[in-house]
Amino acid sequence: MRKLLAPILILTAVLLVATVPFVLIGGPLERQVDAWLDAATGRGTKAAVVVGLLAGDVLLPVPSSVVNTFAGKALGFLPGAAAAWLGMTAGAVIGFALARLFGRPLAVRLSAEEDLRRTDALGARYGPGLLLLARAVPVLAEASVLFFGTTDLSWRRFLVPVALANLVIALGYAALGHWVALPVAIPLALAIPAALFLVGGRSVRRTG
Repeated sequence: MRKLLAPILILTAVLLVATVPFVLIGGPLERQVDAWLDAATGRGTKAAVVVGLLAGDVLLPVPSSVVNTFAGKALGFLPGAAAAWLGMTAGAVIGFALARLFGRPLAVRLSAEEDLRRTDALGARYGPGLLLLARAVPVLAEASVLFFGTTDLSWRRFLVPVALANLVIALGYAALGHWVALPVAIPLALAIPAALFLVGGRSVRRTG
């Protein structure tokens, strides 16, 4: 049990960082995000709001699916997808860098050398694949970025799967916002990540 204590503590800290903001300020922030999106005028301003909101999503409970859908509606399919991709990728980079800067020293301090090697081996073997799969799932997307930032996973092996997954997500939501009426698109944009979260939770329980 002692061998698992350090990884469990690190994973618990990562999950708290990813979930506590949703519990504390999720509702008010979502309403504020809606107000910012409604107030944005001009394509440049709208694009900047989209990129800025999504870049902060790794540490704040931003409704990214709604923002991505808005990007497709307000900016057009390809420009909206580009803004969404840039914002999501910037947010992931910020989260990974912060975890590398602060989380890695914490992992080194809490973990025995053998435990740290195991965690690093986990990141090397499964990190890119898990990052790819988790990008579309709320909470898990942010938690995976922060967790693997505490390992020695290289920037290249982090960026490639995250950038590819973000591109697919950005194109999908931008298409939804561009070609589907917004009163229909927004509920769909909220339902999709909720469904993915439920499916992901069931999968974790089955394998646990």
